[in-house]
Amino acid sequence: MMQVQRVVLNSRPGKSGVPVPENFCLEESTLATDLEDGEVLVRTLYLSVDPYMRCRMNEDTGADYLTPWQLSECVDGGGVGVVESSRCSTCTEGDVVTSFNWTWQTYAVMKGGVLQKVGHMLDGCVRVVGICGSNDKCSALVEDLGFSAAINYHQEDVPTRLKECCPDGIDVYFDNVGGAISDTVITQMNNGGHVILCGQISQYNKDVPYPPPLSEEIQETLRSKNISRERFMVLNYMNKADAALCELSQWVKSGQIKVLETVVNGIENMGDAFCSMMKGGNIGKQIIKISA
Repeated sequence: MMQVQRVVLNSRPGKSGVPVPENFCLEESTLATDLEDGEVLVRTLYLSVDPYMRCRMNEDTGADYLTPWQLSECVDGGGVGVVESSRCSTCTEGDVVTSFNWTWQTYAVMKGGVLQKVGHMLDGCVRVVGICGSNDKCSALVEDLGFSAAINYHQEDVPTRLKECCPDGIDVYFDNVGGAISDTVITQMNNGGHVILCGQISQYNKDVPYPPPLSEEIQETLRSKNISRERFMVLNYMNKADAALCELSQWVKSGQIKVLETVVNGIENMGDAFCSMMKGGNIGKQIIKISA
């Protein structure tokens, strides 16, 4: 047995409530380290907090592919760690591994079959424009990531700036926000455009189904301009996950992909980091460093 720290769901914010750090609770617990065949003991290096997790805080997530977190039980999500010991043929001590179902605790026993090894480690767009909520984020998009332009929706008139930045209209929209911003972008899209529906963070504190319903006006815009709107869900592409992870790792190493991260130290800060992410307090990926 070993002592571990873990984060459990302490309370629910309510379907239309705003999450607070007190919804989560840090606990001391024990972990049985006697491994069965196919199991590995991992030490957590990093944990991820992501917008979709807001849905898992409800008793009903609103999506059949998402299970709700249970009160007083350890929560889970994306994570990276190192194998401490193994009884799995595909994992050896020292391997750095990742999973979408990583428990929020300092150490964990996991099935080797759900782990992917992390390798030792946007094509064809004439103009790329980002929309975000702070000048720091705008600077990061343009100066660090090479975007053509960035729009601060808190300080700028989004419809006007979009027309300035995309004078020939918009062909592809990667939608992570939903709501009024997405409606504005869709109205300026070209015929035959494509919306990649990845997330709707502006709507997650509302009691609405996923994807949230569109207004009749926006639906008519999609129809009249023959704009496709397709959900992008990683679970539909798990057969390509290993190859994608390898290729993405190489792109990061070579500098073809630049990675921006907001890193918070300590498992005790998981609740704070989650709530900050939901309010846009992160620049790039919000992660929590658990151990070195």
